[in-house]
Amino acid sequence: MDDRTENQPPLDRAGIALRYLCAVLPMLFYGVILAMAVARNPDRLAPALVDVGLGLVGLVLMRRRRRLPWQIALATTLLTAFSVTATGPAQVAYVSLVTRRRWRELVPVGVVSWLCLVVNSSRYGVDQAAYISVVTGTAVLGGLTVFGLYLRGRRDLAVSRREAALAAEREQLQRIERAKLAERAKIAHEMHDVLAHRISLLSMLAGGLAYRTDLTAEETRRVALAIQENAHQSLNELRTVLGALRSGGVLEAPEAPQPTLAHVDALFDEVRAAGQRVEVDDTVGDRELLPAQTGRHAYRIVQEALTNARKHAPGSRVTAELGGRPGDGLRIRVSNPAPSGTPAGPGGRLGLVGLAERTRMVGGTISHAVRDGHFVLDARLPWEA
Repeated sequence: MDDRTENQPPLDRAGIALRYLCAVLPMLFYGVILAMAVARNPDRLAPALVDVGLGLVGLVLMRRRRRLPWQIALATTLLTAFSVTATGPAQVAYVSLVTRRRWRELVPVGVVSWLCLVVNSSRYGVDQAAYISVVTGTAVLGGLTVFGLYLRGRRDLAVSRREAALAAEREQLQRIERAKLAERAKIAHEMHDVLAHRISLLSMLAGGLAYRTDLTAEETRRVALAIQENAHQSLNELRTVLGALRSGGVLEAPEAPQPTLAHVDALFDEVRAAGQRVEVDDTVGDRELLPAQTGRHAYRIVQEALTNARKHAPGSRVTAELGGRPGDGLRIRVSNPAPSGTPAGPGGRLGLVGLAERTRMVGGTISHAVRDGHFVLDARLPWEA
């Protein structure tokens, strides 16, 4: 064993009371024996009172055993050479010293404890009673040493488990934060294409108004309405991008155009072709008026829900419900039979973390729970009139 710094956790009232009870019970036991001896021989009253007094001194000293561990253990041990009632406090102080597992302190105190045991047993003379007392005391001393080392091992194990739990919690928080950052970067990445598209469209429409002199009033009004609508959508997209950038998202090289809700039917066909059973209830009204930004998020939510179903409930039937209209918002509800206690693999639930971050950033809400044996993912996205 090593000579590490002691691990002494704080004691509550129950722990303090237990240690004093372990010290007082031997004192009471030896006190009864001394009382019986005094009753048979009144001349032994004075030595008995001295014995009890030294035991009380040991009980008072025991209170300081954590601040002065080896000093208190040594002092109470020396008292046992002259007082049997000091045995209880000495044993408690000795066990407390053993739990520190500092052998340079423990070995000398243990040797002194055994010598004091021999001195105390010599009161019986050199006969069988003294021999039995030494053997019994040696066995008790060894048992106390083993018990103290066992307590130290339990404490080290508890500390290791707490540290492992804290490390696991920190790691999970870091993984969640990385998932959020990755999702923000992905959203900002997607926004890049749409912003470039809308701004170039605005430039083209405005240029047409500036150079075309042959447009009728109705044509001019339609172009102006198109500019107004695209400007409004551009502001919404820009707000999302800035939110991602403030949170640490990074814009990267543009990718291919991102899918929207118009592509969700193709997604269902694709997963069906791969063998996944999907039932769809699509009641979305005025689908052509759905903003591209909301459609992209809706597509990603449905995509992730189908992926989770394939991962955690393979072969089960998935139900997807889509509904909404301008002014009422868009609702997506996907359910599948809940997995039968199979734990998620590495990175489990990080997809849901990403969806929650994506939904929160556009002002929507998302929830997931197990209801009636089915895992249900319910998302609501804003859809302005």
